[in-house]
Amino acid sequence: MFDLDVRSRKPIYEQLVDKLKELIINDVLQVDEKLPSVRVLAQQLTINPNTIQKAYRELETQGYIYSVKGKGSFVNKLVKTEKSEELQKVKAQLEKLIAEAMFFGMTKDELQTLINEIEDQVKRGESR
Repeated sequence: MFDLDVRSRKPIYEQLVDKLKELIINDVLQVDEKLPSVRVLAQQLTINPNTIQKAYRELETQGYIYSVKGKGSFVNKLVKTEKSEELQKVKAQLEKLIAEAMFFGMTKDELQTLINEIEDQVKRGESR
């Protein structure tokens, strides 16, 4: 499914959350598609089931997945609205990063070029 970097300073559950978000956002995992069970995914990735459970819980809190008792976890329909709490967090992070990039000399044109490149990659289903 994907690789996790056990040597990274980023916790494994956060890496898992990021990878699953990426798969959901890029439509690799479709709406209402069943995710692997905690036990199965833990065996595949050879990590503790509690880590998988923590990642699933975080994804559910963020609205990317939902759980059905006795059935498992499923991909939730993404609500792409201006009022989305997650979108507001991303916008705040972007504002900080763009301000920092401009402070270090990045121009508006360079930022626009970068945005266009990222948009093309997203449309093709690639990730950075």
